[in-house]
Amino acid sequence: MKRRNLSAEDIDLWQKVIETAERLEHIRRPVVEEIMPPQVQPKIPAKRPFDEFTIGSRTPSKPSLHNLKSSPAQRMALAPLRMDEKAYRRMKRGKLRPDGKLDLHGMRVDAAHSALTRFILSSHASGKRLILVITGKGKKSDESGPIPVPRGVLRHQVPQWLALAPLSAVVLQVTPAHISHGGEGAYYIYLRKSR
Repeated sequence: MKRRNLSAEDIDLWQKVIETAERLEHIRRPVVEEIMPPQVQPKIPAKRPFDEFTIGSRTPSKPSLHNLKSSPAQRMALAPLRMDEKAYRRMKRGKLRPDGKLDLHGMRVDAAHSALTRFILSSHASGKRLILVITGKGKKSDESGPIPVPRGVLRHQVPQWLALAPLSAVVLQVTPAHISHGGEGAYYIYLRKSR
């Protein structure tokens, strides 16, 4: 920005301002203590008669869902991406064909855990990168009790097993499968390169 030169009129005006101005240094300002406002007592509303109250007037419009545990798909969506983004998008759309498939339908938890461990370690040793593990969505339990039971035991257990050793050393990414490969009842497991 260029500085503008002052005109003769501006200089004369400034000289007049300087002559009429007083210095404030000799004037001492009194020290003013802060005055706190008096404490105001909140007004208590007068009691309302009971006839104004109607049943259900203060309830929320929709009852809240008691979702105590998020679904595995919701937890996996929050996990960081550790593989190639382009390959991840193709995998999520079902465009990549899995190199191997394991079906855990009808297995008990202990048998499914050992079968999953064997399958993933052997797939990694043979150089496979993308495998599909089908857990099923689980059936609804006939028991209705006070404690909610998650639907699909294997569907909830498989991601936890994959996060533990020895499988965590070979698993790079886990995501729910595309609907063409089983949707929420199956997982894509992308393995690390074998050395």
